Amino acid sequence: MSEARILAVASKEGLAISEHFGHAKAFWIYAVTPDACTLLEKREVEHYCLGNTSSQTAMGKILETIKDCEAVFVAKIGDGPIEKLAAIGVRAVADYAWETIEESLLDYVRNTAGATS
Repeated sequence: MSEARILAVASKEGLAISEHFGHAKAFWIYAVTPDACTLLEKREVEHYCLGNTSSQTAMGKILETIKDCEAVFVAKIGDGPIEKLAAIGVRAVADYAWETIEESLLDYVRNTAGATS
């Protein structure tokens, strides 16, 4: 049996990957194996994107909140946040934008078997 991979999802409603990284008010945290996808918790955050400005304090808290995750799934994300996430070893994944969470995470884990970062 393979070890579960911890993945974060930016979602408005908990059904689809439906939130822009900078607008997320929570990240849904899942433990995923090739055969199962289990919701562990919902971690509340302050969104850091404030129109034409951004809150670096909020960004720091978001990074702290999801630093134990292998990847974060988002509907959209900018280059700056992608670089900040990469610096702490978290991959930003926008390939499944607007798709259902469970099927997307299972597909990701099955297609990146053995990937560690």
